[in-house]
Amino acid sequence: MTNANLFDLSGKIALVTGASRGIGESIAKTFAAYGAHVIVSSRKAEACETVVAAIREAGGSAEAIACHIGEMAQIEAMFAAIEKKHGRLDILVNNAATNPYFGPILDTDLGSFQKTVDVNIRGYFFSSAIGAKLMARNGGGSIINVASVNGVIPGDMQGIYSITKAAVISMTHAFAKECGTSKVRVNALLPGATDTKFASALMHNPEVLNKLLPHVPMRRIAAPDEMAGAVLYLASDAASYTTGTCINVDGGYLIG
Repeated sequence: MTNANLFDLSGKIALVTGASRGIGESIAKTFAAYGAHVIVSSRKAEACETVVAAIREAGGSAEAIACHIGEMAQIEAMFAAIEKKHGRLDILVNNAATNPYFGPILDTDLGSFQKTVDVNIRGYFFSSAIGAKLMARNGGGSIINVASVNGVIPGDMQGIYSITKAAVISMTHAFAKECGTSKVRVNALLPGATDTKFASALMHNPEVLNKLLPHVPMRRIAAPDEMAGAVLYLASDAASYTTGTCINVDGGYLIG
């Protein structure tokens, strides 16, 4: 492959979870624009189909599979359907996440704790494990975990969410270390403050922004589309010798 088309994903089968909106939607549309057949997944089939329609209208190739990654049976059914239809998977983006509790860490209730762990850790873990086995059987692939800068510096009043994102960073390293000989690369994206519906309660709160933005050298929050380029790199042959790395896309937040 020449330098001119290092980012070409033509012929690749890519699964993006949490792809019905926000960062996941931007990643799905970017992958399709670069030639991949994109499997758009989230809990709600109708929302997935809306993204699929937009991709097809733009000339891309996509399909929808509804899946709640907090439910093991749904994860297993999704990967079984992908293997049956396509016989392989080349790219997996673990992006679906939840953050049901905002408040003091000492007041975290068991229900919020369990839901956050089930989706953000267990869901990512078993999606990666099943996905990596499928990739290994077919010559390799790329897994990208969407973590967060909160996994490095815990967010205020976002204790359990931040803890799960720290686990995703460690998970990325662990999978990369063991999957390298199978030609499965595993990396992570660490988004900073991004204007998505998922984060709207924080991003549209003046008090939160006034505390956050002085720590962001670029002095603004990101648009979801600004996350997609880094993920395209990690998914493509441009990153053929890149594994176990975390790319911060945070306006400089982690350097202070």
